[in-house]
Amino acid sequence: MTAELIDDIFLGAAALFVLLAIAMFYRAVAGPTTQDRLLAVNVLGTNTVVILALLAAGLDQPWFLDVALIYALLNFLMAVAVSKFTVDRGGVL
Repeated sequence: MTAELIDDIFLGAAALFVLLAIAMFYRAVAGPTTQDRLLAVNVLGTNTVVILALLAAGLDQPWFLDVALIYALLNFLMAVAVSKFTVDRGGVL
């Protein structure tokens, strides 16, 4: 396998993850409960990290990995913060 073919595979996988992110965005908007929306937004964040990592490999731009790492940390902090504010003394709002 040549390097160009491998790069094309990484870029194709990134495009597939973008399509999956669009489908998950629908769930984030139309989710019937707050927990569904929170989970969908968390999946979108994780999906974005994977897309950035695939782009870093496919485009040979290592700085995309730095952005992906920062985004992953922010995604985790957002999930913890929103979870803390949606739980009311043992009961979920």
